[in-house]
Amino acid sequence: MRTVTGSKFLVESDHARILVDCGLFQGVADLRRRNWRTLPCDASDIHAVVVTHAHLDHCGYLPRLVRHGFRGPILTSAATARLAEIVLRDSARLQMEAAEHANRHGWSKHRPARPLYDDDDVDHTVKFFDPVPVGSEVEIMAGTRLTLHHGGHILGSAWAHLTLEDGHTLAVSGDLGRPGHPLLLPPEPFTGADVLLMESTYGDRHHDHETARREFASVITRTLSRGGTVVIPAFAIDRTEVVLHELAALRADGTLPRHAPVYVDSPMALAALDVYRNAVRSHSPELRPGIVAAGEAAISPEPFLAARTVQESIDINNTTGPAVIVSSAGMATGGRVLHHLHRVLPDPRNAVVIVGFAAAGTRARDLVDGARALKMFGEYVPVRAEVADVPHFSAHADAGQIIDWLRTAPPPHTTYLVHGEETASETLRERIEAELGWTAVVPKSGEAVLVR
Repeated sequence: MRTVTGSKFLVESDHARILVDCGLFQGVADLRRRNWRTLPCDASDIHAVVVTHAHLDHCGYLPRLVRHGFRGPILTSAATARLAEIVLRDSARLQMEAAEHANRHGWSKHRPARPLYDDDDVDHTVKFFDPVPVGSEVEIMAGTRLTLHHGGHILGSAWAHLTLEDGHTLAVSGDLGRPGHPLLLPPEPFTGADVLLMESTYGDRHHDHETARREFASVITRTLSRGGTVVIPAFAIDRTEVVLHELAALRADGTLPRHAPVYVDSPMALAALDVYRNAVRSHSPELRPGIVAAGEAAISPEPFLAARTVQESIDINNTTGPAVIVSSAGMATGGRVLHHLHRVLPDPRNAVVIVGFAAAGTRARDLVDGARALKMFGEYVPVRAEVADVPHFSAHADAGQIIDWLRTAPPPHTTYLVHGEETASETLRERIEAELGWTAVVPKSGEAVLVR
């Protein structure tokens, strides 16, 4: 807890042990080292896992769990199952590549460096995915029931409601979407529970989306006018689609000139984009009606060029002149975006636009905080490019939107504020107590509490 990464919540009753979310820790080394720790219970003793959505910090530990003996169902929405497989395969690939690179160049203190999990682990993991219909109650095991409700954060995201065999109820928000998400409908209302685990990523912030759109358009215009390249590190799942939707609008109104191509350089992002396109074609009930009516053009800012192969990525990195490159990972912790940052950061004509939450210890946060150099591939790269922080593109609800979502329901016995840095969680706790009169707590990592 007290960090925006690595979400895992173990729910134990007399007859069931359910893990809600199974995320990977990212960011500073101390956090990443947690991925190698032994879990507080045997993986084989966990009866089922419920996954709220497909971001790595909520599903990325699953192959490690399976490697250590988990053999139960992984319950989630159908769209999350499809996207999570994409995320996990990419995660395994990056870890394997990083370990191989470290062993070849000797920059890791581990001899040899090994990945947390590999392709075989992912192959075994996806066999346990068990998609369940959103909005319908399903029985996990005798007396323990689950209902998923649309979460409005990314395609397939949900907040979870569990009913235990003794009648107690528990709700887990996952990552709550913002009502103004340009592609997705707002999250379904919270209906109450005895205990609530509530995310607090933006528990101390207010999103100003119109200002963010103007700032985004402004930095694009400035950079292209001076012949520079814009690099946008974007999460491959949903953030890339939102950025492409905004770029399509800028292309349509002439702000983004047609001579400046838009590249998407991320196999995972392109695979996820295919899932979103399928959702548009199938008229998914999660999507806003306007997106369904607009069709695939809503997320394809032509001319739009996809880099699926390594050679295509290299070709993009060798191009000069006005261009926009959207590449993952969103916090610049790895992936192809590092090669683009390595090239563009030393040149003041270029710009890097951070469009979402940047956790402490990530390169994205370092850039936002004004770093003069960034370490990549074992060396420091000078930061002379313009850096624009536009976090209001986030798919998370802000503090006021969280309060609005909560106020429609009867108060839980206790609300635990999780998945947030300490200042954000404490600020939201104070606001919940002051405005709603609820009991709210910021728990510590590893803390056990009773559900009453």
